[in-house]
Amino acid sequence: MTDFFTDGYASAQDAADPLRHFRSEFHLPQHGGRDQAYFVGNSLGLQPKGARAHVEEVLDKWANEAVEGHFTGSAQWMPYHELVREPLAQVVGAQPHEVVAMNSLTANLHLMMVSFYQPTSERNAILIEAGSFPSDRYAVESQLKYRGLSPESTLIEVVPDQADGTISMQAIERAIAENGPRLALILWPGVQYRTGQAFDLKEITRLGHAAGAMVGFDLAHAAGNLPLQLHDSGADFAVWCHYKYMNAGPGAVAGCFVHERHANTTRPRFAGWWGNDASVRFRMGPEFNPTPGAEGWQLSNPPILGLAPLRASLEQFGRATMLALRAKSEHLTGYLETLIRENLSDALQIITPNEASQRGCQLSIRVIGGRERGRSLFEHLATQGVLGDWREPDVIRVSPTPLYNTHADVLRFARSVQDWRDGR
Repeated sequence: MTDFFTDGYASAQDAADPLRHFRSEFHLPQHGGRDQAYFVGNSLGLQPKGARAHVEEVLDKWANEAVEGHFTGSAQWMPYHELVREPLAQVVGAQPHEVVAMNSLTANLHLMMVSFYQPTSERNAILIEAGSFPSDRYAVESQLKYRGLSPESTLIEVVPDQADGTISMQAIERAIAENGPRLALILWPGVQYRTGQAFDLKEITRLGHAAGAMVGFDLAHAAGNLPLQLHDSGADFAVWCHYKYMNAGPGAVAGCFVHERHANTTRPRFAGWWGNDASVRFRMGPEFNPTPGAEGWQLSNPPILGLAPLRASLEQFGRATMLALRAKSEHLTGYLETLIRENLSDALQIITPNEASQRGCQLSIRVIGGRERGRSLFEHLATQGVLGDWREPDVIRVSPTPLYNTHADVLRFARSVQDWRDGR
């Protein structure tokens, strides 16, 4: 029987990891003279060492060329957003013209709802999960109110139906079937932020479209975490951020997907100059001629300094590939699950689904004994240089990220929990 709780096992797994060299490409926070065991890539990814060069390139160009930087060199600013288009499409499984890096996640969500939430007197409801990320709920509720609708009657929330607080596909299917005739939009997460549960985007899209609803996804915790196939899913739209698993820096420019069947849509949208077709943009005419595809939803020219680190991140994803990252992620997260279930089950309860297909790299954990003990463990881990994050009311999230976390990191987490449990 394998003893997973040993340095030898963890070291052997790390030595055999074909992606192990990526760790050296990141700046690792320090604690007590050693690398921190950083499990918070689901909140803010670490900085790729290559990001600095891309930012400095922009700063140098600005210093030396000023406005001419828009039109000179291989990384000129006017089409700068196009530098990330194809590699971003590869990460999320889309056609290049279906994606764009722009704005922030919630701003993009509002822009998408302007176009894809078109309520009628009979069909005006939006379906989301209960306990959705607050920003999503605020956005949805404000859209309803803006259109003169009452959230009490038009916002449908699917309540978790499983003991661990997760939502079965049967519950989603029931909610769609029961409310189908009045559903205008289904907005669902790729991965639920608190529980870490991953969902079948293609099946939810199929169910939603069969009911006559538009379907969109918030992929904040899925982009760069799971090998998405957005085009094949058939989703109408999706939005996500790049500062979590995509490692593009705090407040990084976000991402947006619009399926190609809407590339030339006549649906209403909020328009801006940068969404106007580039071939006529500088004619400065009064008529809006949207760029076909996702870029047609752009408003203003993108923040070049904000996009620069994303170039470094996408270069890493291109070399690693999502399939290889997913394989390592399943192994690394499976190792964490094994250590907890075999050695720490008297102290910790995993609420994230056991099946690899229903989770990404995050495990959401409750400490047996309640919130006070949970906070005690969370604070103890921080003193040991082991960093997860806390989500109210009682969840510690631990995310072994395959680009830079190791089996040794995971073992360090388990040993720190063991020391806390045993009073050491």
